[in-house]
Amino acid sequence: MPRALISGITGQDGSYLTELLLEKGYEVHGMVRRTSSLERSRLVHLYRDPQIYGKRLHLHYADLDDPTTMRRVLTTVEPDELYHLAGQSHVGLSFEIPESTCDLTAMGTLRLLEMVQDMRKKPRFFHAASSEIFGQPTHQPQDETTPYAPVNPYGCAKAFATQMVTIYRKTFGHFAVNGIMFNHESPRRGENFVTRKICHAAAAIKLGRQKELLLGDTSAKRDWGYAKDYVRGMWLSLQHATAEDYIFATGKLHSVQDVVETAFATVSLDWREHVRKDNRLLRPAEPQRLCGNPAKARRLLNWEPTTSFKQLIEEMTQAELAQLTRTAA
Repeated sequence: MPRALISGITGQDGSYLTELLLEKGYEVHGMVRRTSSLERSRLVHLYRDPQIYGKRLHLHYADLDDPTTMRRVLTTVEPDELYHLAGQSHVGLSFEIPESTCDLTAMGTLRLLEMVQDMRKKPRFFHAASSEIFGQPTHQPQDETTPYAPVNPYGCAKAFATQMVTIYRKTFGHFAVNGIMFNHESPRRGENFVTRKICHAAAAIKLGRQKELLLGDTSAKRDWGYAKDYVRGMWLSLQHATAEDYIFATGKLHSVQDVVETAFATVSLDWREHVRKDNRLLRPAEPQRLCGNPAKARRLLNWEPTTSFKQLIEEMTQAELAQLTRTAA
């Protein structure tokens, strides 16, 4: 039974990746932060299953800023594959807490690479990089050779981490992969991300539990895909014969306004009656024209996104509607 270790297992991607690996017969271990809350909502269906938790799924306390706990988990688990998904990943928040963003996202990755360097049996290493490393690129779409030009602290931290993974692969021979992930969403997306905020608001307004939605720049465009497709790409990248870097993206741009119109149409509402602009929500610097070219992943991994933008936003909005209806019952 292959053994995988996931940092950030309780997040959107970590939970979907856990399900995928369990389906493929893996023993899955995850690093979780020790906090005052035991709430792990994205994993609760697995956590409560006695046939899975404690047998094929194991959680370990560890923090990216606590090397002792990370090293202890690594040496105890001795994984065949290590998926590094953890870090402070909210772009807007990175302007407010730039030091901790860089410590967790940049230095946390370097700490893990150094620990892998010391291991007798080195696991195959996947690092979840981000399209934010490209910032304001000079050409579109972006591929694996596009220069880094981040415009926010999160993108800068990710650029450092991504380059370090490349250095350890080329210098020390690690099987280390950067999966450069363009925006990917799902019903499990964090509530402070704009897609989830919009879908939740559309459902809440439909049910009379919210009156309006405040947004910043709705003209901003992103390459949005479905998280389930992207974690499949993570796994495929570590099954390939050689370690490579890959773009995971749809190659199609949609605006925040497109999210608004699709979400409100899903619940048969006119968005114009409910959406208001709030200049306080505008970011100091906004990445431009971030659209990925997944041709390499398609060619080497046979990877394709399977869910359209419209299907994704409709599914997210319907999930919010169902959740709000359940809580009201």
